Amino acid sequence: FKDIPDALANTIAIAEKCNVEFEFNKARLPNFDAPEGFTQKDYLHRLCTKSLEKKYPQADAKIKERLLHELNVINRLGFTSYFLIVRDFIKFARENNIPVGPGRGSAAGSIVSYLLDITTIDPLKYGLLFERFLNPDRVSMPDIDIDFCYERRPEVIDYVVKKYGAENVAQIITFGTLQAKAAIRDVARALNMPYQEADRIAKLIPQEPDIDIEKALRLEPTLASMASADPKIKQLLDIAKVLEGLSRHVSVHAAGVVISSQPLIELIPLYKVPDGDIVTGYDMSSIDKVGLMKMDFLGLRTLTMISECEGIIKRTQGISVNIDEVATEDEATYSLLSEGDSAGVFQLESAGMRSLLKRLKPDKFEDLIAILALYRPGPLGSGMVDDFIRRKNREIAISYEHELLKPILAETYGIILYQEQAMQIASSLGGFTMTEADILRRAMGKKLPEMMNEQKEKFIKGALANNVKERKADKIFDLIQKFAGYGFNKSHSTAYAMISFRTAYLKAHYFQEFVTALLSSEMHNSDKLKDYLQYAQKKGITIL
Repeated sequence: FKDIPDALANTIAIAEKCNVEFEFNKARLPNFDAPEGFTQKDYLHRLCTKSLEKKYPQADAKIKERLLHELNVINRLGFTSYFLIVRDFIKFARENNIPVGPGRGSAAGSIVSYLLDITTIDPLKYGLLFERFLNPDRVSMPDIDIDFCYERRPEVIDYVVKKYGAENVAQIITFGTLQAKAAIRDVARALNMPYQEADRIAKLIPQEPDIDIEKALRLEPTLASMASADPKIKQLLDIAKVLEGLSRHVSVHAAGVVISSQPLIELIPLYKVPDGDIVTGYDMSSIDKVGLMKMDFLGLRTLTMISECEGIIKRTQGISVNIDEVATEDEATYSLLSEGDSAGVFQLESAGMRSLLKRLKPDKFEDLIAILALYRPGPLGSGMVDDFIRRKNREIAISYEHELLKPILAETYGIILYQEQAMQIASSLGGFTMTEADILRRAMGKKLPEMMNEQKEKFIKGALANNVKERKADKIFDLIQKFAGYGFNKSHSTAYAMISFRTAYLKAHYFQEFVTALLSSEMHNSDKLKDYLQYAQKKGITIL
């Protein structure tokens, strides 16, 4: 609009006349209509206690205390409606035979989530922590992400839209930003620079994560010398640096959905995408700031494949397999994985993962949980993986810095692998509450020296009260701090290890049906389809 300066001036005039005030730090959860005669609080309590009788028929005082603690925190923070809403649409999915994942993220650490069938992972059995999911001293919206069958995920979103009103529900916008190379090419086009020259300059930007033009000028001498020698190239890069990181285009978030207590148009800007759908004008982080409830409705093709496999087994063999009820103690499954035969197995089929499986030789479910936590750049680069394998295979002795660490670290052979273990150590040795232990976990992630010194002093003081010598307490805290950078969320690892186990179980016991379902689920991906076809033929399966 450089030829119409008045139009540009008017945008400023309009902006100056806008008078909008946003109310922050206020949750705008939609209201869940509890059955007649119940408040939301009473209804949530009733659902959980009834489920407790079924899932924990011999529930002791400790289990009941855990449930009451979680319910009190949820009610006090004002999230009762949130849990009832999530439970409601997951119940809809299950009643309509839409496959739902066993859990995702830290929500699997909540016994309330488990009792409401939001997750199907027993948090007590696997030592998962509620405070890793919801810390009562750090008020923030709960984050329950749910995996649904990829093909039927839209049905769940449609249900939510109908129940809470189209004006109150929307998917979330995402903004694609100008990265270094794109910024250079776009600015070059505006400056009428020949494409070949612009492309040559753009290709000098190193292929590194989080690279920007300023960093590229320091790393790439050719680029720096070109900018020094040619004023036009310097101008190009200077303008591109200003535009770098700005929004370039919009799209719809793959999973994010907002559910509001009132019409969204009264709370936030809305945006119409090219296909006509209305989405939020705010992205994920901004949605949080204005107190709106967002959830991730994720589509997972593996769930689609598992459901298809169950159907094929029923049609061809007349056997009804409910994979959700299969026990995780299965020798054939672990034998298959120990051989590295993990093609098509959720999260375990990469070449690096196959190598790790053959070395580690998992023989129980806890090993699968550990494998998903181990196979990440931090542990792989630190030597932790090799140490873990040697300890598991009894090549070196397992030792503990203090006897109180043994019940916490026994399942990982004396190694701190999970964030939850660091929290448990802080509680058991340092006398931290679990809420305080979660704050310690966050502090370690931020690596702020002043904050860490305060936490260390507090830990040592608590350890001394537990009859732990100061030198030993100091050493244990340093150990926690060292491994905290590599620690993984055990709740998420446990939930996803369950999907890994289930796909491996189907492969071990119903190989032909598994491969058939696998091929069907990857028809959209020609590269994967080709690999799986070759694998099937190698295993002696005839493809008609």
